Amino acid sequence: VCAPLLVEKISKYHRFPCLLPNHPSGTMTSLPYPSFVSDIPVDVDGGRAALSAVGKCRIYPEAYSEDYATEFRAIVDKNLEQSKVNTDVADKDEKDKNKKLKKKFMKQGVAMAKKYLTETLGLDVSIVDVQIVVSAKDILETDGCLAACLLDAGCDAIVIAGTELSAIDAAKLPRDRVVAHFDYSGDISTLQESLEAVSALVNTVSVGLSSGSPQAAVEILRLGTKENDVRVVVHLSSEVRNSFANDDELAAAVAEISKHCKDGWGGVTIVDPTAKQLGLSFAGCMKTDRDDRLYTTVVCTRSGEALGLVYSSKESVVAALECGRGVYYSRSRQGLWRKGDTSGHYQTLHRLDVDCDGDALRFTVTQRGDDVVAFCHLNTLTCWGEPRGVRHLEGTLKERLKSAPAGSYTKRLFDDEELLRDKLVEEAQELSEAESPEHVAEELADVLYFAMVRAAKAGVSIDDAVAELDRRARKVTRRKGDSKAERIAAGNEILNKKTG
Repeated sequence: VCAPLLVEKISKYHRFPCLLPNHPSGTMTSLPYPSFVSDIPVDVDGGRAALSAVGKCRIYPEAYSEDYATEFRAIVDKNLEQSKVNTDVADKDEKDKNKKLKKKFMKQGVAMAKKYLTETLGLDVSIVDVQIVVSAKDILETDGCLAACLLDAGCDAIVIAGTELSAIDAAKLPRDRVVAHFDYSGDISTLQESLEAVSALVNTVSVGLSSGSPQAAVEILRLGTKENDVRVVVHLSSEVRNSFANDDELAAAVAEISKHCKDGWGGVTIVDPTAKQLGLSFAGCMKTDRDDRLYTTVVCTRSGEALGLVYSSKESVVAALECGRGVYYSRSRQGLWRKGDTSGHYQTLHRLDVDCDGDALRFTVTQRGDDVVAFCHLNTLTCWGEPRGVRHLEGTLKERLKSAPAGSYTKRLFDDEELLRDKLVEEAQELSEAESPEHVAEELADVLYFAMVRAAKAGVSIDDAVAELDRRARKVTRRKGDSKAERIAAGNEILNKKTG
Protein backbone atom coordinates (compact mmCIF):
# COMPACT_ATOMS: atom_id res chain seq x y z
CA VAL A 1 0.00 0.00 0.00
CA CYS A 2 1.47 3.36 -0.94
CA ALA A 3 -1.13 5.62 0.74
CA PRO A 4 1.54 7.49 2.79
CA LEU A 5 2.68 9.10 -0.45
CA LEU A 6 -0.34 11.39 -0.07
CA VAL A 7 1.53 13.44 2.47
CA GLU A 8 4.66 14.09 0.45
CA LYS A 9 5.56 17.71 -0.02
CA ILE A 10 4.00 19.88 -2.71
CA SER A 11 7.13 19.63 -4.86
CA LYS A 12 6.37 15.94 -5.39
CA TYR A 13 2.74 16.37 -6.44
CA HIS A 14 3.78 15.92 -10.08
CA ARG A 15 3.97 12.21 -9.35
CA PHE A 16 0.22 12.18 -8.76
CA PRO A 17 -1.22 15.23 -10.54
CA CYS A 18 -4.79 14.18 -9.72
CA LEU A 19 -4.05 14.98 -6.08
CA LEU A 20 -3.49 18.66 -6.72
CA PRO A 21 -6.10 20.62 -4.73
CA ASN A 22 -8.77 21.70 -7.17
CA HIS A 23 -11.49 23.04 -4.90
CA PRO A 24 -12.05 26.80 -4.96
CA SER A 25 -11.06 28.88 -1.96
CA GLY A 26 -13.87 29.09 0.56
CA THR A 27 -15.49 25.79 -0.43
CA MET A 28 -16.03 23.48 2.51
CA THR A 29 -14.24 20.15 2.35
CA SER A 30 -15.92 16.96 3.50
CA LEU A 31 -15.22 15.81 7.04
CA PRO A 32 -14.16 12.26 7.92
CA TYR A 33 -16.26 10.03 10.11
CA PRO A 34 -15.68 6.65 11.79
CA SER A 35 -16.87 3.22 10.69
CA PHE A 36 -17.08 0.96 13.72
CA VAL A 37 -16.36 -2.46 12.23
CA SER A 38 -14.62 -4.27 15.08
CA ASP A 39 -14.72 -1.61 17.79
CA ILE A 40 -17.99 -0.67 19.47
CA PRO A 41 -18.89 3.03 19.08
CA VAL A 42 -18.41 4.10 22.69
CA ASP A 43 -15.53 3.02 24.92
CA VAL A 44 -15.02 5.52 27.73
CA ASP A 45 -12.26 3.53 29.44
CA GLY A 46 -10.47 3.12 26.13
CA GLY A 47 -10.40 6.87 25.44
CA ARG A 48 -13.09 6.68 22.75
CA ALA A 49 -16.04 8.25 24.53
CA ALA A 50 -17.43 10.37 21.69
CA LEU A 51 -15.99 9.53 18.29
CA SER A 52 -19.49 9.70 16.80
CA ALA A 53 -19.64 13.37 17.85
CA VAL A 54 -18.00 14.27 14.53
CA GLY A 55 -21.62 14.11 13.35
CA LYS A 56 -21.79 10.78 11.57
CA CYS A 57 -20.75 7.17 12.02
CA ARG A 58 -21.30 3.73 10.54
CA ILE A 59 -22.00 0.65 12.64
CA TYR A 60 -21.72 -3.08 11.92
CA PRO A 61 -24.05 -4.68 14.49
CA GLU A 62 -23.27 -8.29 13.63
CA ALA A 63 -19.50 -7.80 13.72
CA TYR A 64 -19.40 -7.02 17.45
CA SER A 65 -19.24 -9.46 20.35
CA GLU A 66 -21.87 -12.13 20.87
CA ASP A 67 -24.06 -10.12 23.27
CA TYR A 68 -24.33 -7.21 20.84
CA ALA A 69 -25.00 -9.50 17.88
CA THR A 70 -27.62 -11.48 19.79
CA GLU A 71 -29.52 -8.34 20.72
CA PHE A 72 -29.51 -7.22 17.10
CA ARG A 73 -30.73 -10.64 15.91
CA ALA A 74 -33.69 -10.30 18.27
CA ILE A 75 -34.62 -7.07 16.44
CA VAL A 76 -34.39 -8.89 13.12
CA ASP A 77 -36.59 -11.71 14.44
CA LYS A 78 -39.24 -9.27 15.64
CA ASN A 79 -39.37 -7.69 12.18
CA LEU A 80 -39.62 -11.15 10.67
CA GLU A 81 -42.70 -11.72 12.83
CA GLN A 82 -44.15 -8.44 11.62
CA SER A 83 -43.55 -9.27 7.97
CA LYS A 84 -45.33 -12.62 8.27
CA VAL A 85 -48.61 -11.12 9.50
CA ASN A 86 -51.01 -11.23 6.57
CA THR A 87 -53.27 -8.18 6.29
CA ASP A 88 -54.43 -9.01 2.77
CA VAL A 89 -57.43 -11.12 3.79
CA ALA A 90 -61.08 -10.90 2.83
CA ASP A 91 -62.59 -11.24 6.28
CA LYS A 92 -62.86 -7.75 7.81
CA ASP A 93 -62.56 -8.87 11.44
CA GLU A 94 -59.49 -10.96 10.71
CA LYS A 95 -58.00 -8.12 8.68
CA ASP A 96 -58.48 -5.62 11.51
CA LYS A 97 -57.05 -8.11 13.98
CA ASN A 98 -53.97 -8.70 11.84
CA LYS A 99 -53.45 -4.99 11.30
CA LYS A 100 -53.35 -4.47 15.06
CA LEU A 101 -50.95 -7.38 15.47
CA LYS A 102 -48.67 -6.05 12.73
CA LYS A 103 -48.69 -2.62 14.36
CA LYS A 104 -47.91 -4.19 17.73
CA PHE A 105 -44.88 -6.03 16.32
CA MET A 106 -43.76 -2.83 14.54
CA LYS A 107 -43.83 -0.84 17.78
CA GLN A 108 -42.02 -3.58 19.65
CA GLY A 109 -39.33 -3.76 16.98
CA VAL A 110 -38.78 0.01 17.00
CA ALA A 111 -38.57 0.05 20.81
CA MET A 112 -36.00 -2.76 20.73
CA ALA A 113 -33.98 -0.95 18.06
CA LYS A 114 -34.06 2.34 20.01
CA LYS A 115 -32.78 0.57 23.10
CA TYR A 116 -30.03 -1.13 21.13
CA LEU A 117 -28.84 2.08 19.51
CA THR A 118 -29.08 4.45 22.47
CA GLU A 119 -28.53 2.26 25.54
CA THR A 120 -26.47 -0.68 24.33
CA LEU A 121 -24.30 1.21 21.80
CA GLY A 122 -24.55 4.61 23.53
CA LEU A 123 -25.33 6.57 20.37
CA ASP A 124 -27.33 9.81 20.36
CA VAL A 125 -29.32 9.14 17.19
CA SER A 126 -31.18 12.44 17.53
CA ILE A 127 -28.09 14.43 16.61
CA VAL A 128 -25.61 11.94 15.09
CA ASP A 129 -26.25 10.54 11.59
CA VAL A 130 -25.95 6.81 12.13
CA GLN A 131 -25.52 4.51 9.14
CA ILE A 132 -26.22 0.85 9.95
CA VAL A 133 -24.99 -2.07 7.86
CA VAL A 134 -27.68 -4.68 7.21
CA SER A 135 -27.46 -7.89 5.21
CA ALA A 136 -29.47 -8.25 2.02
CA LYS A 137 -30.84 -11.53 3.36
CA ASP A 138 -32.40 -9.83 6.38
CA ILE A 139 -33.91 -7.06 4.26
CA LEU A 140 -35.48 -9.56 1.89
CA GLU A 141 -36.73 -11.98 4.54
CA THR A 142 -38.38 -9.19 6.52
CA ASP A 143 -39.86 -7.68 3.35
CA GLY A 144 -38.20 -4.35 4.11
CA CYS A 145 -39.70 -4.12 7.62
CA LEU A 146 -36.23 -4.20 9.20
CA ALA A 147 -35.07 -1.21 7.16
CA ALA A 148 -38.08 0.90 8.19
CA CYS A 149 -37.70 -0.22 11.82
CA LEU A 150 -34.07 0.92 12.06
CA LEU A 151 -34.81 4.30 10.48
CA ASP A 152 -37.86 4.80 12.70
CA ALA A 153 -35.59 4.07 15.66
CA GLY A 154 -33.29 6.93 14.65
CA CYS A 155 -30.78 5.67 12.08
CA ASP A 156 -30.06 8.06 9.24
CA ALA A 157 -29.40 5.43 6.56
CA ILE A 158 -29.24 1.71 5.85
CA VAL A 159 -26.06 0.35 4.26
CA ILE A 160 -26.56 -2.60 1.88
CA ALA A 161 -24.15 -4.34 -0.47
CA GLY A 162 -24.39 -2.50 -3.78
CA THR A 163 -24.60 -5.72 -5.76
CA GLU A 164 -27.84 -6.68 -3.98
CA LEU A 165 -30.23 -4.60 -6.08
CA SER A 166 -33.25 -6.70 -5.15
CA ALA A 167 -32.66 -6.06 -1.44
CA ILE A 168 -32.14 -2.33 -1.97
CA ASP A 169 -35.42 -2.23 -3.89
CA ALA A 170 -37.19 -4.33 -1.23
CA ALA A 171 -36.17 -1.85 1.45
CA LYS A 172 -38.71 0.57 -0.07
CA LEU A 173 -36.80 3.63 1.13
CA PRO A 174 -36.10 7.07 -0.33
CA ARG A 175 -32.78 7.30 -2.23
CA ASP A 176 -31.22 9.47 0.44
CA ARG A 177 -31.83 6.90 3.19
CA VAL A 178 -29.88 4.04 1.59
CA VAL A 179 -26.13 3.66 1.03
CA ALA A 180 -24.89 1.08 -1.48
CA HIS A 181 -21.49 -0.33 -0.54
CA PHE A 182 -18.93 -1.82 -2.93
CA ASP A 183 -15.47 -3.21 -2.25
CA TYR A 184 -13.02 -1.77 -4.79
CA SER A 185 -11.33 -4.40 -6.94
CA GLY A 186 -9.01 -1.97 -8.69
CA ASP A 187 -11.08 -1.73 -11.86
CA ILE A 188 -12.53 1.79 -12.06
CA SER A 189 -14.62 0.98 -15.16
CA THR A 190 -16.38 -1.91 -13.43
CA LEU A 191 -17.04 0.29 -10.41
CA GLN A 192 -18.49 3.00 -12.60
CA GLU A 193 -20.85 0.48 -14.22
CA SER A 194 -21.96 -0.73 -10.81
CA LEU A 195 -22.58 2.82 -9.67
CA GLU A 196 -24.69 3.56 -12.72
CA ALA A 197 -26.72 0.38 -12.11
CA VAL A 198 -27.59 1.34 -8.56
CA SER A 199 -27.96 5.11 -8.93
CA ALA A 200 -31.71 4.95 -9.52
CA LEU A 201 -32.14 3.45 -6.04
CA VAL A 202 -29.58 5.36 -3.94
CA ASN A 203 -27.84 8.73 -3.97
CA THR A 204 -24.85 7.66 -1.84
CA VAL A 205 -22.33 4.96 -2.68
CA SER A 206 -19.48 3.93 -0.42
CA VAL A 207 -16.42 2.19 -1.79
CA GLY A 208 -14.13 0.11 0.39
CA LEU A 209 -10.45 0.78 -0.29
CA SER A 210 -8.19 -1.84 1.26
CA SER A 211 -5.08 -1.25 -0.85
CA GLY A 212 -3.84 0.59 -3.88
CA SER A 213 -2.28 3.89 -4.83
CA PRO A 214 -3.36 7.28 -3.54
CA GLN A 215 -4.75 7.95 -6.98
CA ALA A 216 -7.46 5.37 -6.37
CA ALA A 217 -9.24 7.39 -3.71
CA VAL A 218 -9.46 10.46 -5.92
CA GLU A 219 -10.50 8.48 -8.99
CA ILE A 220 -13.25 6.84 -6.96
CA LEU A 221 -14.49 10.17 -5.63
CA ARG A 222 -14.69 11.57 -9.15
CA LEU A 223 -17.40 9.03 -9.99
CA GLY A 224 -19.84 10.96 -7.83
CA THR A 225 -21.09 14.26 -9.22
CA LYS A 226 -24.00 16.62 -8.81
CA GLU A 227 -24.92 15.84 -12.39
CA ASN A 228 -25.52 12.15 -11.70
CA ASP A 229 -26.86 12.97 -8.21
CA VAL A 230 -24.65 10.39 -6.51
CA ARG A 231 -22.28 11.03 -3.63
CA VAL A 232 -19.29 8.74 -3.27
CA VAL A 233 -17.70 7.98 0.09
CA VAL A 234 -14.25 6.39 0.27
CA HIS A 235 -14.14 3.75 3.00
CA LEU A 236 -10.54 3.52 4.28
CA SER A 237 -9.96 0.06 5.72
CA SER A 238 -7.89 -0.71 8.79
CA GLU A 239 -5.13 -1.92 6.44
CA VAL A 240 -4.96 1.48 4.77
CA ARG A 241 -5.21 3.28 8.11
CA ASN A 242 -2.34 1.24 9.55
CA SER A 243 -0.15 1.75 6.48
CA PHE A 244 0.82 5.26 7.55
CA ALA A 245 3.97 5.89 9.53
CA ASN A 246 2.08 7.93 12.13
CA ASP A 247 -1.26 9.59 12.87
CA ASP A 248 -0.17 12.94 11.46
CA GLU A 249 0.51 11.38 8.06
CA LEU A 250 -2.91 9.69 8.10
CA ALA A 251 -4.56 13.02 8.92
CA ALA A 252 -2.70 14.79 6.11
CA ALA A 253 -3.76 12.10 3.65
CA VAL A 254 -7.41 12.31 4.70
CA ALA A 255 -7.29 16.09 4.36
CA GLU A 256 -5.92 15.83 0.82
CA ILE A 257 -8.58 13.30 -0.21
CA SER A 258 -11.31 15.47 1.33
CA LYS A 259 -10.28 18.43 -0.79
CA HIS A 260 -11.75 16.62 -3.76
CA CYS A 261 -15.21 16.51 -2.16
CA LYS A 262 -16.49 19.90 -3.30
CA ASP A 263 -19.24 21.39 -1.15
CA GLY A 264 -19.35 18.17 0.84
CA TRP A 265 -20.18 16.17 -2.31
CA GLY A 266 -18.54 12.94 -1.23
CA GLY A 267 -16.68 11.91 1.86
CA VAL A 268 -14.19 9.75 3.72
CA THR A 269 -14.85 7.25 6.46
CA ILE A 270 -12.08 5.59 8.49
CA VAL A 271 -12.45 2.07 9.89
CA ASP A 272 -11.99 1.79 13.67
CA PRO A 273 -9.87 4.92 14.22
CA THR A 274 -8.54 6.02 17.57
CA ALA A 275 -9.68 9.37 18.96
CA LYS A 276 -6.33 10.84 17.97
CA GLN A 277 -6.53 9.54 14.41
CA LEU A 278 -10.07 10.78 13.91
CA GLY A 279 -9.55 14.09 15.72
CA LEU A 280 -6.41 14.99 13.79
CA SER A 281 -8.06 13.97 10.51
CA PHE A 282 -11.17 16.02 11.32
CA ALA A 283 -9.18 19.11 12.31
CA GLY A 284 -6.85 18.64 9.35
CA CYS A 285 -9.78 19.21 7.00
CA MET A 286 -10.29 22.69 8.46
CA LYS A 287 -8.34 25.84 7.73
CA THR A 288 -7.22 28.80 9.80
CA ASP A 289 -5.43 32.05 9.03
CA ARG A 290 -4.41 32.62 12.65
CA ASP A 291 -0.70 32.65 13.47
CA ASP A 292 -1.33 30.35 16.44
CA ARG A 293 -3.23 27.87 14.17
CA LEU A 294 -6.27 27.85 16.48
CA TYR A 295 -9.85 27.51 15.28
CA THR A 296 -12.56 29.96 16.31
CA THR A 297 -15.22 27.91 18.11
CA VAL A 298 -18.84 28.71 18.98
CA VAL A 299 -20.34 26.68 21.81
CA CYS A 300 -24.10 26.09 21.48
CA THR A 301 -27.00 24.33 23.14
CA ARG A 302 -29.00 21.56 21.50
CA SER A 303 -31.48 24.18 20.29
CA GLY A 304 -28.74 26.30 18.70
CA GLU A 305 -28.33 29.05 21.31
CA ALA A 306 -24.78 30.39 21.55
CA LEU A 307 -23.27 29.96 25.00
CA GLY A 308 -19.92 31.54 24.27
CA LEU A 309 -16.95 31.97 21.96
CA VAL A 310 -13.77 29.95 22.56
CA TYR A 311 -10.84 28.53 20.61
CA SER A 312 -9.88 25.00 19.66
CA SER A 313 -6.65 23.31 18.65
CA LYS A 314 -6.12 19.95 17.01
CA GLU A 315 -5.18 18.58 20.40
CA SER A 316 -8.32 19.91 22.08
CA VAL A 317 -10.51 18.33 19.39
CA VAL A 318 -8.81 14.99 20.07
CA ALA A 319 -9.29 15.43 23.81
CA ALA A 320 -13.00 16.22 23.38
CA LEU A 321 -13.54 13.03 21.36
CA GLU A 322 -11.60 11.04 23.94
CA CYS A 323 -13.69 12.11 26.94
CA GLY A 324 -17.02 13.23 25.44
CA ARG A 325 -16.88 16.66 27.05
CA GLY A 326 -16.34 20.23 25.99
CA VAL A 327 -12.54 20.62 25.78
CA TYR A 328 -11.01 23.75 24.28
CA TYR A 329 -7.71 25.62 24.10
CA SER A 330 -6.99 28.33 26.65
CA ARG A 331 -4.89 31.12 25.20
CA SER A 332 -4.17 32.52 28.64
CA ARG A 333 -3.04 29.18 30.06
CA GLN A 334 -1.42 28.11 26.79
CA GLY A 335 -2.89 24.64 27.05
CA LEU A 336 -6.02 22.49 27.08
CA TRP A 337 -9.07 23.86 28.88
CA ARG A 338 -11.30 21.05 30.09
CA LYS A 339 -14.45 23.01 30.80
CA GLY A 340 -15.71 22.30 34.31
CA ASP A 341 -12.58 20.78 35.86
CA THR A 342 -12.28 23.79 38.14
CA SER A 343 -15.78 25.29 38.23
CA GLY A 344 -17.78 22.06 38.07
CA HIS A 345 -19.68 23.51 35.10
CA TYR A 346 -18.72 20.78 32.67
CA GLN A 347 -20.39 20.01 29.35
CA THR A 348 -21.64 16.87 27.66
CA LEU A 349 -20.47 16.90 24.04
CA HIS A 350 -23.08 15.97 21.43
CA ARG A 351 -21.67 17.05 18.09
CA LEU A 352 -18.93 18.95 16.26
CA ASP A 353 -19.68 20.90 13.10
CA VAL A 354 -17.58 23.01 10.76
CA ASP A 355 -19.02 26.09 9.06
CA CYS A 356 -19.46 26.53 5.30
CA ASP A 357 -16.02 28.15 4.89
CA GLY A 358 -14.27 25.41 6.84
CA ASP A 359 -12.61 27.81 9.29
CA ALA A 360 -14.88 27.80 12.36
CA LEU A 361 -16.07 25.06 14.70
CA ARG A 362 -19.36 24.62 16.52
CA PHE A 363 -19.53 22.50 19.65
CA THR A 364 -23.09 21.40 20.44
CA VAL A 365 -23.24 20.58 24.14
CA THR A 366 -25.45 20.27 27.17
CA GLN A 367 -24.22 22.60 29.87
CA ARG A 368 -24.04 20.97 33.32
CA GLY A 369 -23.48 22.16 36.87
CA ASP A 370 -24.52 21.06 40.34
CA ASP A 371 -25.01 24.54 41.78
CA VAL A 372 -25.98 26.47 38.65
CA VAL A 373 -26.05 25.64 34.95
CA ALA A 374 -23.63 28.26 33.65
CA PHE A 375 -21.13 28.50 30.83
CA CYS A 376 -19.90 31.98 31.75
CA HIS A 377 -17.53 32.68 34.65
CA LEU A 378 -20.15 35.19 35.84
CA ASN A 379 -22.47 32.24 36.54
CA THR A 380 -24.86 32.98 33.68
CA LEU A 381 -25.86 30.41 31.09
CA THR A 382 -24.32 32.42 28.26
CA CYS A 383 -21.50 34.94 27.98
CA TRP A 384 -24.08 37.46 26.76
CA GLY A 385 -25.97 37.61 30.02
CA GLU A 386 -29.26 36.04 30.99
CA PRO A 387 -31.26 34.30 28.26
CA ARG A 388 -34.59 35.57 27.00
CA GLY A 389 -37.82 34.00 25.83
CA VAL A 390 -38.41 30.29 26.25
CA ARG A 391 -34.99 29.60 27.77
CA HIS A 392 -35.54 32.33 30.37
CA LEU A 393 -38.93 30.85 31.19
CA GLU A 394 -37.36 27.43 31.62
CA GLY A 395 -34.83 28.81 34.10
CA THR A 396 -37.52 30.64 36.05
CA LEU A 397 -39.66 27.50 36.28
CA LYS A 398 -36.72 25.47 37.56
CA GLU A 399 -36.19 28.06 40.30
CA ARG A 400 -39.88 28.04 41.18
CA LEU A 401 -39.81 24.27 41.44
CA LYS A 402 -37.02 24.48 44.03
CA SER A 403 -38.23 27.51 45.99
CA ALA A 404 -41.29 29.47 44.97
CA PRO A 405 -42.32 32.73 46.69
CA ALA A 406 -45.53 32.86 48.68
CA GLY A 407 -48.65 33.04 46.50
CA SER A 408 -46.83 31.80 43.40
CA TYR A 409 -49.28 30.65 40.73
CA THR A 410 -46.57 28.46 39.21
CA LYS A 411 -46.12 26.71 42.57
CA ARG A 412 -49.86 26.12 42.69
CA LEU A 413 -49.69 24.46 39.27
CA PHE A 414 -46.80 22.27 40.39
CA ASP A 415 -48.81 21.12 43.41
CA ASP A 416 -52.20 20.68 41.74
CA GLU A 417 -52.03 18.13 38.92
CA GLU A 418 -55.71 18.45 38.06
CA LEU A 419 -55.47 22.24 37.73
CA LEU A 420 -52.43 21.97 35.46
CA ARG A 421 -54.16 19.37 33.28
CA ASP A 422 -57.29 21.50 33.01
CA LYS A 423 -55.31 24.62 32.06
CA LEU A 424 -53.40 22.73 29.35
CA VAL A 425 -56.68 21.58 27.78
CA GLU A 426 -58.28 25.01 28.15
CA GLU A 427 -55.38 26.95 26.62
CA ALA A 428 -54.99 24.44 23.76
CA GLN A 429 -58.65 24.96 22.88
CA GLU A 430 -58.24 28.73 22.96
CA LEU A 431 -55.20 28.46 20.67
CA SER A 432 -57.18 26.34 18.22
CA GLU A 433 -59.92 28.99 18.09
CA ALA A 434 -57.68 32.07 17.87
CA GLU A 435 -57.85 33.85 14.49
CA SER A 436 -55.73 37.00 14.30
CA PRO A 437 -51.91 36.68 14.34
CA GLU A 438 -51.78 38.66 17.59
CA HIS A 439 -54.32 36.40 19.27
CA VAL A 440 -52.58 33.24 18.04
CA ALA A 441 -49.26 34.51 19.45
CA GLU A 442 -50.89 35.28 22.81
CA GLU A 443 -52.53 31.88 23.08
CA LEU A 444 -49.37 30.12 21.91
CA ALA A 445 -47.47 31.87 24.72
CA ASP A 446 -50.07 30.59 27.20
CA VAL A 447 -49.78 27.03 25.91
CA LEU A 448 -45.98 27.21 26.06
CA TYR A 449 -46.10 28.40 29.65
CA PHE A 450 -48.38 25.62 30.89
CA ALA A 451 -46.61 22.98 28.78
CA MET A 452 -43.27 24.01 30.22
CA VAL A 453 -44.64 23.89 33.76
CA ARG A 454 -45.58 20.29 33.04
CA ALA A 455 -42.13 19.64 31.57
CA ALA A 456 -40.27 21.26 34.48
CA LYS A 457 -42.23 19.18 36.95
CA ALA A 458 -41.24 16.03 35.06
CA GLY A 459 -37.59 17.11 34.79
CA VAL A 460 -37.80 17.55 31.02
CA SER A 461 -35.85 20.36 29.34
CA ILE A 462 -36.22 22.29 26.08
CA ASP A 463 -33.23 20.35 24.78
CA ASP A 464 -35.00 17.07 25.55
CA ALA A 465 -37.93 18.20 23.39
CA VAL A 466 -35.57 19.33 20.61
CA ALA A 467 -33.88 15.91 20.67
CA GLU A 468 -37.26 14.18 20.38
CA LEU A 469 -38.21 16.35 17.39
CA ASP A 470 -34.91 15.51 15.72
CA ARG A 471 -35.47 11.80 16.34
CA ARG A 472 -38.96 11.96 14.83
CA ALA A 473 -37.61 13.70 11.74
CA ARG A 474 -35.73 10.48 10.89
CA LYS A 475 -38.86 8.31 10.81
CA VAL A 476 -40.08 6.88 7.53
CA THR A 477 -43.25 5.26 8.89
CA ARG A 478 -46.01 7.82 9.28
CA ARG A 479 -49.33 7.52 11.07
CA LYS A 480 -52.54 8.83 9.58
CA GLY A 481 -52.69 11.47 12.30
CA ASP A 482 -56.44 11.31 12.80
CA SER A 483 -57.86 12.72 16.01
CA LYS A 484 -58.59 10.26 18.80
CA ALA A 485 -62.25 10.24 19.78
CA GLU A 486 -61.55 9.22 23.37
CA ARG A 487 -59.10 12.12 23.83
CA ILE A 488 -61.55 14.60 22.33
CA ALA A 489 -64.27 13.32 24.67
CA ALA A 490 -61.99 13.62 27.69
CA GLY A 491 -61.06 17.16 26.70
CA ASN A 492 -64.67 18.14 26.21
CA GLU A 493 -65.49 16.77 29.63
CA ILE A 494 -62.84 19.02 31.18
CA LEU A 495 -64.05 22.06 29.25
CA ASN A 496 -67.70 21.40 30.08
CA LYS A 497 -66.80 21.07 33.74
CA LYS A 498 -65.19 24.51 33.68
CA THR A 499 -68.16 26.14 31.94
CA GLY A 500 -70.90 24.23 33.74
